[in-house]
Amino acid sequence: MGLQRRPDLAGAAHLELVSGVAQLRPQDAMVEAMVRGWRAQQAARGLREDTVTARERLVRRFLEYTNEYPWSWTPGHVDEWSLWLTSEKHLAPSTIRSYQGSLRLFSEFLIDGRYGWSVACEDAFGTHPVAICHEWNTIAHLNDYEGRPEARPFTREEIQRLLDYADDQVERAVRAKRKGALAAYRDATLFKVIYGWGLRRTEASKLDVVDFGRNAKAPQFGRYGTLNVRYGKAKKGQPPRRRNVLSVMDWAVDAVADYVENVRPRFGCEDHPALWVTERGGRVKPAEINARFVAYRDALKLPKALTVHSARHSYVTHLTEDGVDRRFLQQQVGHENDSSTAIYTHVSDDFMNTMLHRALAPALAPFPANKDR
Repeated sequence: MGLQRRPDLAGAAHLELVSGVAQLRPQDAMVEAMVRGWRAQQAARGLREDTVTARERLVRRFLEYTNEYPWSWTPGHVDEWSLWLTSEKHLAPSTIRSYQGSLRLFSEFLIDGRYGWSVACEDAFGTHPVAICHEWNTIAHLNDYEGRPEARPFTREEIQRLLDYADDQVERAVRAKRKGALAAYRDATLFKVIYGWGLRRTEASKLDVVDFGRNAKAPQFGRYGTLNVRYGKAKKGQPPRRRNVLSVMDWAVDAVADYVENVRPRFGCEDHPALWVTERGGRVKPAEINARFVAYRDALKLPKALTVHSARHSYVTHLTEDGVDRRFLQQQVGHENDSSTAIYTHVSDDFMNTMLHRALAPALAPFPANKDR
């Protein structure tokens, strides 16, 4: 009977290590082969390049922090590193958990017998990698929402103030006959679209003009009845998720229609597909949206807890208060679970009291008179 052939799994040690060649620095060569193998294994699973690169970067940072090779790592190294990330770097628990998750994946890859890295290390250095991430030294995901407690949506008054202020900047620029009026008009419309369709900042920045379309059930909105969001939030390693968002706010439709038909052409970028173009012929980036938002927010002296993302929360909250179905809103904002949409909902006291009265009304209603008495 012939010898059983080792499976050629992408990332296996025997595929990455060069046999019969004496390495000047065998430890460093082994580390590079490990990282190269892990990259190959993830690529074979169809993970996105930016995900793989980010994970590799994280592993190299851990290597630098410990100043030890992977076959010498222990759970204690993860303990010390996690404490440093918390106390010195002040990173959020969700960020630290993500980092720990990447380390866990790399560690599990190295100790998986199918890839042969433990045997390769034992042969070369007399030791082997061990599992370094366990339940007792990693952060568990216990809550659906781990954002900052002070984060909240805009009130209706606050969002109105922001949108009015953005419009005022256009009028000021026009009256002063200074450069920037077109950009101010673009940004004023952009904030209306973020709120009016419940978008994330990156989703808004990557919109193209052709992403708007008609909705046969809402002909009053013309060619702006639906919005095809092509760059929705992706799961780790996966491509962006698409969704169609139906238009529900007529004033927002009017705003974007006016911008597309009367203002955007003045940028002179007819051949550019982007909805939000710059005066230099490029696409507006998320960081630029954030910078303009912060300038407006601070000028109005609104709380710093309010962010661009707060407008998305406001979309869900305000429509909930207006009686829009929760399942419909879940589809609109692209949430797989209703619990995620619930986290976005911060309804006002007036709304809560109205719902309370509605719930209590049957119990508090007087009994009907007994006609037989």
